[in-house]
Amino acid sequence: MIQTKLKIDGMMCSMCEAHINEVIRKTVPGAKKVTASHAKGEASFLTEEAVDEARLKAAIAATGYECLSVTAEPYEKRRWFGR
Repeated sequence: MIQTKLKIDGMMCSMCEAHINEVIRKTVPGAKKVTASHAKGEASFLTEEAVDEARLKAAIAATGYECLSVTAEPYEKRRWFGR
């Protein structure tokens, strides 16, 4: 799994978070655990494969927000008691 994190400018409330989550789900159909935080100014999600960053940034820009950065890193599910 790959965890993708986005820094997003322009989110002000929970409705903004919902808009960003919807854009991510529509742009990246295989996205899982999609979350956004207006307080932190970021969003994150999991995928099986790397995403098209340019397409994702364009989709976010089309909704009136600005994607400042995109980072992706391998994700391992946390296990109980370190197992």
